[in-house]
Amino acid sequence: MMKTTLARLTAMAAPFVLALSLGSAPQLVGAQTPPAPQAAASAAAAVAAPEKPAAPAAAPTAASTTTAKVDNPYGVGALWSQSDAVAKAVLAILAIMSMGSWYVIVTKLLEQMRMGRQARAVDNEFWNAGTVQAGTARLAEGSPFRFIADAGMQATQKHDGLRGKVDFADFVDLCIHRATERVQRRLGNGMSLLATVGSTAPFVGLFGTVWGIYHALTAIGVAGQASIDKVAGPVGEALIMTAIGLAVAVPAVLGYNWLLRRNITVMDDVREFSGELHSVILAGSATA
Repeated sequence: MMKTTLARLTAMAAPFVLALSLGSAPQLVGAQTPPAPQAAASAAAAVAAPEKPAAPAAAPTAASTTTAKVDNPYGVGALWSQSDAVAKAVLAILAIMSMGSWYVIVTKLLEQMRMGRQARAVDNEFWNAGTVQAGTARLAEGSPFRFIADAGMQATQKHDGLRGKVDFADFVDLCIHRATERVQRRLGNGMSLLATVGSTAPFVGLFGTVWGIYHALTAIGVAGQASIDKVAGPVGEALIMTAIGLAVAVPAVLGYNWLLRRNITVMDDVREFSGELHSVILAGSATA
């Protein structure tokens, strides 16, 4: 009976054993994959392998290393190229005024220095001569002192006819005084230009300023809004005009005052020479 019972249990368990064997077949197939230790070794090798260096970044181009030159749209050059005929005329007038004033300043300064040297030469050459005629010949051509000395010598030769009825001393004094006044007028040539430039250049620059502000207001009206790009150009033009006008006027005024003071010093030497020459001619007119 025991054997009969075991046989029955075996027959009943046979289907379950067969099912279990069939269910484990995929696991056997999966067992063909690499074992866990080999997979871990492959991952460690991949980590330990050095990474390939990344491709170097492209070198910056020459255009990026060099700073591009940006033109100033509000400079003096842009002012001339973008301005109208009125603004260009104002700039041209100011340029002419500046060149004229500097020309007068330089030439008058050189003339005054030359007359100073000639005044010092008079003491060594003219007054040590025996006669007025001999002393006059020693003076340099074109010298104001020689011009006055020649006028005094001619006065002694022209004192005849109707001129002879005038007192000799008065006639000589008149001729020397006339020559001295001519020297003073020649020395003052160009001073009126400096005075004119110094007094009118600021107003010429102010006219350019007003014209620039007019353009600024026109640009605002056309644009309908007061944006900085519409106002910066005309306002910059106005400010540059004002600066140029002052730059022209200030040297002219300073040069005028400086040269006028030097003229006074030079004319003192000329008048001193004229007075002494008058006295010498009266004292020895016959042997002059």
